[in-house]
Amino acid sequence: MIIVDSVAALRKRTATWRREEQSIALVPTMGYFHEGHLCLMKRAAVLADRVVVSLFVNPTQFGQGEDLDVYPRDFEGDCSKARELGVDMLFCPARDKMYNPAHRTEIKVAGLTERLCGADRPVHFTGVATVVVKLFNIVRPDYACFGEKDFQQLRVIRQLVDDLNFDISIEAVPIVREPDGLAMSSRNAYLKDNEREAALVLYKSLNMIREQVLRGGERVSRILLEQARQLIESRSECEVDYLEIVDELNLVAQPSVGEACRAVGAIRVNGRIRLIDNMALYT
Repeated sequence: MIIVDSVAALRKRTATWRREEQSIALVPTMGYFHEGHLCLMKRAAVLADRVVVSLFVNPTQFGQGEDLDVYPRDFEGDCSKARELGVDMLFCPARDKMYNPAHRTEIKVAGLTERLCGADRPVHFTGVATVVVKLFNIVRPDYACFGEKDFQQLRVIRQLVDDLNFDISIEAVPIVREPDGLAMSSRNAYLKDNEREAALVLYKSLNMIREQVLRGGERVSRILLEQARQLIESRSECEVDYLEIVDELNLVAQPSVGEACRAVGAIRVNGRIRLIDNMALYT
């Protein structure tokens, strides 16, 4: 596995691959790899001849007072895991290699970023969209893999690819969960033992909505969401950030469950750890 920290070094190697008519898949990450990240890499390896994984804790997607400085990092562990999977290149740029001091350009995807996670994190998706566009231009992949856990992010990326005419196939990879259902996330590392058990209530609430729809036949969003909210609020450690049933295409809240709806939610555990999850309300 090649580890590079400069755009020039990456472009030199990927140019060689293209001359050899080898396809490239990109897996953008912020590191601290867990099984969810590894599933993205495995899928990328199936899609393309070469796999590039970016490891960059992107400062522009963190707002004031968020966890940029303490975001979990394990560079040596990440390198080992990527190498074991046969990743071809790990791209680990320093901040000044991605954003020079004169950087002025931002990418904003209107209409999909103002609600849900965007309501509480107003700069987040502009930061995500900007760094992803930069990575697309640097790597020029044929494929890019993103996890469904960040469903709003996935939808934003699909929109910008369509709007900006990127010739890239976006591959969605299903959520990877712990045996008890907790969605894998780098931020799970913040959870203490008692918080870890409490955090599971988000998965349980979304799964309750799904069961009510598929087995119980309930389709009124207000009823489904009230039951789920009560379950979350039964845990004193947890508070609801948002909990909605949305159309998967436009992310607009729906009064009743339709053909392509998804339950989405975010909670805070003891006011300091923010976790997200989602679940499709169809088979």
